Parts: sequence; structure tokens; C-alpha cells
Amino acid sequence: MSDVTDTESIRLTAWVHGRVQGVGFRWWTRARALELGLIGSATNLPANRVEIVAEGPRAACEQLLDTLRSDAAPGEVEYVAEQWSQPKGDLSGFVER
Repeated sequence: MSDVTDTESIRLTAWVHGRVQGVGFRWWTRARALELGLIGSATNLPANRVEIVAEGPRAACEQLLDTLRSDAAPGEVEYVAEQWSQPKGDLSGFVER
């Protein structure tokens, strides 16, 4: 099995912890993801978390992950957990939930 290249499609699931609800975080994430050509969703979860699911080229997903962890993110990001998997191909556009 070969290594995943930067252009091969991949699925990133990220859980962002902190003060990230009620501060425009999902809208901001959607805008960044669309700029990177990614598809997926940003969903509020209990305990002040937001779940991000994004599919597209690995390099673009890594850039989104870096952006989520940056000082540019709205609110106060305390921690971002990540999980990588094969794309499911069941997404279109990028939606806020």
C-alpha cells in the first residue's frame, strides 16, 4: 500500500474544544474550507465543541487543520483533536449544522 500523497483525497474529522460556539466559528470555518476547495460540515456539539468534517486533497485538509489551530480562529480554541480516514464521498458543499 502506498503512502497518501498531498493531492489524494482524504477525510479529516476534527473536534475543536474551547469557546467556539456563539462566536461565528462555524461560519468562519465554512469560509476557510470553501477557499481551500473542501467539502464537508461544521457542527456544534455539547460541551462547547465543534465537529469539522472535511474531504478533499490532503494538503488542503492539513491547511484547514493548521488554520483551526491558529490565532486567526474566532473565539478561544483550547484544543483540536484530529482523525484521518478514507473519504466516504457522501458530502457536497460545506454546511453549518
